[in-house]
Amino acid sequence: MTTKQLSSLFVFNLVLATSEANVNQQWYVINDSVMGGVSNSQVTKTQDSLLFTGNVSLANNGGFASIRTEIDTQDQNSKTIALRVKGDGKIYQLRLRTTTYLDGAAYIHSFKTIKSEWVEINFTPSDFTLTYRGRVLEQQPIIDFGDIKQLSFMIAGKQEGKFKLEVSKIEFKS
Repeated sequence: MTTKQLSSLFVFNLVLATSEANVNQQWYVINDSVMGGVSNSQVTKTQDSLLFTGNVSLANNGGFASIRTEIDTQDQNSKTIALRVKGDGKIYQLRLRTTTYLDGAAYIHSFKTIKSEWVEINFTPSDFTLTYRGRVLEQQPIIDFGDIKQLSFMIAGKQEGKFKLEVSKIEFKS
């Protein structure tokens, strides 16, 4: 990893709600600077939520910002993921990975936020599409929520400018 890549990787702790127990999680910020872009973001904790904010820039062929955490859902038998989010009217992605590698295929599902309003969103395994670096893969196995090793939020899709996503709940439900 280069110095520039390291500068875009930060760690933050937050409680992740699951159906089983609360687990203290480290959140990593990964922006397009890993490939030469100049977008920036940060993750902070409020009293009741995770706050993901920053600025997406399309300069230098950039255009994304993300936060990621490692999780283990193996013993939860989850059928649904429930989020409670408040956004800025932009579209975000919930991204799930079944490996602990920093790069690789991810199951994604996009969701639109409503500016300054809390919204509850539920996801089932069939909602997710398997992609690699923005490209949909030919084979599309359905994700098993019991195999999730990483969970992340991303803003991309040429949504240039400031952004703000607040997450008050991430829950794996049976």
